[in-house]
Amino acid sequence: MDANENAIYAAMEQEDGLDVDLDELEDKLESEIDGDLAELIGIIEDRERISNPDALGETVMNVVWEQFMNQVATTAGVDFIAENGGMTLDLSDDAHIQTTENFAKGRIAKHNTEIDYQKRHDEWEVKFQHDDSGERIVDTHYRGKDTAYKLQKGARADYDKGRPKGSDTAATNMDHVIAAAEIIRDAETATHLTHEEAVAFANSETNLNLMDSSANQSKGDMKMEEWLEWERNGEKPADRFDIDEDQLRERDRLAREEYEKLKAEGKKRSIEAGRKSQKQELFRIGGKALRTALMMILASLVKELFGKLILWLKSAEKNLHTLIEYVKTAIISFVGKFKELLINVSSSVLTTIATAIIGPVVGVIRKTITLLKQGWKSLKEAVQYLRDPANKGKPFRYLLPEIGKIVVAGLSGVGAIVLGEFIEGILMAFPLMSVDIPVLGTPANLVGMLLGAIICGVIGAIALNLIDKFIAKKQAADNQVAQIDKKNEILEKQEILTTVKVIKLQKAKAEAGEGITARHIEAADEFQKAKDEIMESDEGMDTKEKNKRISGDLDKLLQL
Repeated sequence: MDANENAIYAAMEQEDGLDVDLDELEDKLESEIDGDLAELIGIIEDRERISNPDALGETVMNVVWEQFMNQVATTAGVDFIAENGGMTLDLSDDAHIQTTENFAKGRIAKHNTEIDYQKRHDEWEVKFQHDDSGERIVDTHYRGKDTAYKLQKGARADYDKGRPKGSDTAATNMDHVIAAAEIIRDAETATHLTHEEAVAFANSETNLNLMDSSANQSKGDMKMEEWLEWERNGEKPADRFDIDEDQLRERDRLAREEYEKLKAEGKKRSIEAGRKSQKQELFRIGGKALRTALMMILASLVKELFGKLILWLKSAEKNLHTLIEYVKTAIISFVGKFKELLINVSSSVLTTIATAIIGPVVGVIRKTITLLKQGWKSLKEAVQYLRDPANKGKPFRYLLPEIGKIVVAGLSGVGAIVLGEFIEGILMAFPLMSVDIPVLGTPANLVGMLLGAIICGVIGAIALNLIDKFIAKKQAADNQVAQIDKKNEILEKQEILTTVKVIKLQKAKAEAGEGITARHIEAADEFQKAKDEIMESDEGMDTKEKNKRISGDLDKLLQL
């Protein structure tokens, strides 16, 4: 009797008297063996998947693809900055609509491509005198109420050059009703009117008035209203000079009315120019974002078609009909992944916009940001891999190489970016490669990205392949051990099942023998009983009757 039999018999002879249900035990063992066989088949299939080059190729292709599209999105943002005059994306009003307040403080709406406010400000600022610290010098001789800054000697030259002369004989001068100095100092005029417009107004009929030379010299740069109210030795200008005060006030009112109207029109043009500039910049970044989205969609379709073309080339039947079927499958797969594609497109568009917003240092930190992004992505994937419950029980010898694969994949993407930039720089030296193609960019940019991705993808694939072979070797050995252990487990359960069947057969034989013995004993008892009855009833019967009775009793016994 073997160990399995002993164990089963021991279970059947428990002290509590409960017998083991051999039928239930047999069913349980058969069910477990079926499950173990299915698990063994899975282990064998895992052995076949180890070091599968198709799975590795898909991993590398996805990494290179992601980096290629990331480069497309980043390049679109950089191209926007180049087309935006080297300025990053800014659609705010302050960046496009020049206000007088900001202009006076030197805060220029540099994004306004319609009017060069920086040039206006520079030309305006140079008309003032400045101290060693660069601050404007206050004109202490100015007699008006407001603070006035000293003008350079030649600041009025253009205003005086076109002004009509008075009469030396009549001792008159042609006076600017609104003084040229006031117009020059006026930040609102400098902001919203061109120099030519300001000079034209200053020397217009509305702003010119023939005045006594002495009165004109007395007025100087003062505003007409302030000059007429200014007293000297208790006398106002009307008391000292031959002037018509009411006429001068009316001339000043009309001139200022025209002046304010002219500035209001200029301010309106500034707002319109700012709005137009905002729209242009919005369309500019919109075009770059659209370029990124179209590139993503078209490249995704090409990716699906290329993948199915490879499968078609591997297939046994290569003809036009099968090619069309593979193309249809690629299109169906592309449409089926469109929701996922839209998410990726949105991400790439945001990358383009983010690159456009980074700032003037984008040329220096562009690659750094992309590299950091890829490095962070690799680190995050490594952490997620370690924290995955499915990997908790894996030996460290498996975890470390898998993390190495994640790092190598990240470095492949980083290398694609850096190498793509390097190749692009070389190709830009060739005129044909530097021609800008709408939506796509320059050929140098596209070729650089593609070659960088392919070269680094191949290098990454080799590195990943080496790591995968190392992992595959370990997995193959462990898989072989797992197969042996599972087979031994199945054999052990099959042996127990065989023992159960043998015990069941022995038990059935014993029960059958006990039944036969019981029947024999019962038959003997019946014979004895019948004999006794015959003997008691034989008296008084003749031989014929006696034989008939015995025959009937025997028939009854045989029926038992």
